Amino acid sequence: MNSDPALQAYLTEAASWDADRRAQRERSLNIAWRVATVSTVLLTLSLVTLALLMPLKRVEPFVVRVDNSTGIVDVVPVYAGKAPMPEAVTRYFLEHYVTVCERFNFSTAESDYEECGAFHSAARNQTWYAAWDRANPASPLNRYKDGTSVRAEVAAVSFFKRGSGVEDLAQIRYVKSTRAGGTGNEAQTHWIATLQYAYGEPSKDPRVRRWNPLGFQVVDFHAEPEVLPVEPAPRGTAGESAGSRPTESTG
Repeated sequence: MNSDPALQAYLTEAASWDADRRAQRERSLNIAWRVATVSTVLLTLSLVTLALLMPLKRVEPFVVRVDNSTGIVDVVPVYAGKAPMPEAVTRYFLEHYVTVCERFNFSTAESDYEECGAFHSAARNQTWYAAWDRANPASPLNRYKDGTSVRAEVAAVSFFKRGSGVEDLAQIRYVKSTRAGGTGNEAQTHWIATLQYAYGEPSKDPRVRRWNPLGFQVVDFHAEPEVLPVEPAPRGTAGESAGSRPTESTG
């Protein structure tokens, strides 16, 4: 059977056109895959670069100081947690910690909880969270939900030195005044707390640093009621304790 040359030429050209279309589609697909691969690599590199640069981008609080006599302006250096602290500063932090962390008032409970956390080590913060957890029946949120308020007032602070010469222990005597919800009656109890403290590098968080700018940390805290000695009752006078004798009259 003889084929028509014109038809054969048409079929050949159609097959060539179809092959070109298939080759073009394959080239486009290869280009698309290459572009997607390059984009993925560039995106990965960008994320890695951003992660490496994140520690370099932080807020550094600073204080500007102006000399009253000369007018010279300078920047107060930020405390890095390496200089020793005088006893007066430590005494302030101890009193402030007990005053804030041993009190309770529903209006300031959330703020007090966060502020006390700014003074805790990691282990102490776990204990603090467990003590305030609503699942804990002894949590202040459950014990004082009737509106009871508690305030703490420090009476005395004593420091102790270990045998190794390290000074990181303190004993604090304070009074807790509890006012039952809905009443004006206030009951006072005396407490004594043994506290281990340390100084570390201050937090980089501006909120935490506002409460604790010197990196003061409470490592351990144990409080128990203090039993005060009972004062003896006053003894009567000689005239009240001895009976009176009758007098004899002479006629």
